[in-house]
Amino acid sequence: MITAAQLRAARLLLGVDQRRLAKLSGLSAPTIQRMEASETMVRGNVDSLVKLIAAFDAAGIEMIEEGAVSNSRGRGVRLKMNSGSARAYLDNQAEQKTSNGTRGRV
Repeated sequence: MITAAQLRAARLLLGVDQRRLAKLSGLSAPTIQRMEASETMVRGNVDSLVKLIAAFDAAGIEMIEEGAVSNSRGRGVRLKMNSGSARAYLDNQAEQKTSNGTRGRV
């Protein structure tokens, strides 16, 4: 499980808005909005959460669970070691969309 704060932090770390995250994860923008508006833990069906976490994982974002190795020992997000740049991942996604006939950025 991830918290709403982790979701917002991961999205901001990637530098994307809710609509772009929705496209990257295969979810709708209203679903992302509802998840971010959760009080604590993100609420949603398991399939949606898996898609969201998979999108962050592919972009090189790691979710830090409570009690995991981190400076503050709390929940958080960070870029994965040796994963390359999150921006490069996003640019690659945009290139793939453009080459598949979709105009503009993801």
